[in-house]
Amino acid sequence: MAAPGIDVQAAAELTQSEIDAGRRLAGAIFGLGKQQATLSHRMSKAGVDRSTIMLLKTLLVLGPSRSSALAAAVHSDPSTVSRQIAALVRDGLVERRADPEDGRASVLVPTEAGIEVLEEQRRRLGLALARVVQQWAPEDVDMFLDLLDRFVADHERHLPTMINECAIARSEGEN
Repeated sequence: MAAPGIDVQAAAELTQSEIDAGRRLAGAIFGLGKQQATLSHRMSKAGVDRSTIMLLKTLLVLGPSRSSALAAAVHSDPSTVSRQIAALVRDGLVERRADPEDGRASVLVPTEAGIEVLEEQRRRLGLALARVVQQWAPEDVDMFLDLLDRFVADHERHLPTMINECAIARSEGEN
């Protein structure tokens, strides 16, 4: 009998080696997540909030966007993003502009100050991460980055399914 929340058909399509690789990957991601949480906590104490960076970066990629589109893009609750955006507007990092398609609505746009905060954080993080792989062979760094880019793209594509599978597993375990 399968564990609650496990899609038996999907699990049957995987080899034991693939399942083991998934578990190993989950462990590595969990470890990296803990490290990122520590870094985010320290950055927050220094006045750089992770959500600020994430929202600014997403706005730069999306272009002028409504708050609801931004919330969807970052896979977050609209009310949470609305509170975060209010703080960014208050701090002068994001501005609201009239939506050219509907003057009653507004779109969010990073300000020059917001772009400067994002660029400075990218510079600092880039330097810090360069130190992490400084002793690696250049071809190893290139291969790792190619595979990581591929993984991130595949992860994004599978994210809705992963969210559903994890949410189902949790809710079934409570019944």
